[in-house]
Amino acid sequence: MGTRGNLDGMLDLLSDILTRLSLEGTLYFRTSFTEPWGVRVPAFRNVTRFHYAHRGEALVRIEGQATPISLAQGDLVLIPHGAAHVLSCRHTGAVEALPLDDVLDRSGFPGHGTLVWGGAESAQDTQLICGHFALAEGSRHILLDRLPALVHLRGYGDDLGPWLEATLRVIGAEAGGLRLGGDLIALKMSEAIFAQAIRAHIEQSSATQSGIAGFADPNIGRALTAFHRQPASEWSVEKLAREAGLSRTGFAERFTTRIGITPMSYVTSWRMQIAREALAKGNQSVAATAELSGYASESSFSRVFKKEIGHSPAVYRAKSAARELS
Repeated sequence: MGTRGNLDGMLDLLSDILTRLSLEGTLYFRTSFTEPWGVRVPAFRNVTRFHYAHRGEALVRIEGQATPISLAQGDLVLIPHGAAHVLSCRHTGAVEALPLDDVLDRSGFPGHGTLVWGGAESAQDTQLICGHFALAEGSRHILLDRLPALVHLRGYGDDLGPWLEATLRVIGAEAGGLRLGGDLIALKMSEAIFAQAIRAHIEQSSATQSGIAGFADPNIGRALTAFHRQPASEWSVEKLAREAGLSRTGFAERFTTRIGITPMSYVTSWRMQIAREALAKGNQSVAATAELSGYASESSFSRVFKKEIGHSPAVYRAKSAARELS
């Protein structure tokens, strides 16, 4: 398989992962910040934030990290775990930055369009394209778990600028609008941005970075793609190794080193995400969900589900139904 095939396969795999993890909402807006300016963004659970420097530059300070990131024009920063952070110009420190809610109130921002804020020291504004992706409660995957607190993609707009700009324009027009299917369109296009950013990070990551590097490995990628296409099949380490084109021992060692867990641990974890999604929708019995997840025994499925997710299948389904009604 050539490089192009590897990249396409990786994007297909990411698409399946993100779709199954239930990307549940998106927020999108532009900024027009003039110096001096600074905004403190609070932490959020199950949320990935992004900021793209369309014009100008900014500093990004992640809570707990001493050195700020310099976001240059064309750069994208992804904050995968929703950590608290400060966006500011070069003249504003973290302490001087105002909380996001205060900025929204004082600016009169209506919740869409452009957020205009700052002083009058510069006629040149900083235009950021900001947004977030919200994951469903309980959604998890080792790839997302192992992403760092901040992913900085330099020159992201150089190759993807026109595509990114057009995509974000459509998201801005569709999200929260009245046209039929608008929110779904915005959501799917947000998934595309998220997948592109994660793929770019994987391609740039160190070959030894556990939990990340394996997804760029062509042999492991073939095995993962085959598994994701038929997750309920009777998978074993031997069968996955054949898909990878490696010996059983060689595949198991390579997978564990590069992904960070054993092949069958990955299989189990992903099957439980399939089960979680099915139970959250509320239209599957526990027995049917067990079968969908590759388990012949409902009791063994229930034991594994409770260990992985923290609740029995019946309790999780009931909690999901209660959240939908609230």
